[in-house]
Amino acid sequence: MCLWDEVRAWDGQRIALAARNHVDPAHPLRARGRLHALALCEYGAQAMAVHGGLLAQAHGGRAAAGVLVALRGVELAVARIDDLGGVLEGEAELLAAGEASQQYAFRIHHQGRLLASGRATAMLGPPL
Repeated sequence: MCLWDEVRAWDGQRIALAARNHVDPAHPLRARGRLHALALCEYGAQAMAVHGGLLAQAHGGRAAAGVLVALRGVELAVARIDDLGGVLEGEAELLAAGEASQQYAFRIHHQGRLLASGRATAMLGPPL
């Protein structure tokens, strides 16, 4: 499952992405007919993964498998996102990286409004 539709820009520290699938009735994270804002944490974690994959590829390698182990400072400005038309815009910034872990800050916007922000940490395993 990949929630982001498009990578808009990226460099060694940041990535910007876009998604339109949050209104899809078949969205894999919907529960009881709704897509709750907590799903934005998964969008943030996937932004990390996409960025890590692009970095690994740029250096001639393969991305390590990762497991989300912590979310910190998460703030949600809405209760649900399936009722928001248009595009979700996400960004993630690499805060710390090592062979065994990565930490990112993420932000998800909709029409200029900040919907979610926080920090996520992933533990890394062998390359995929």
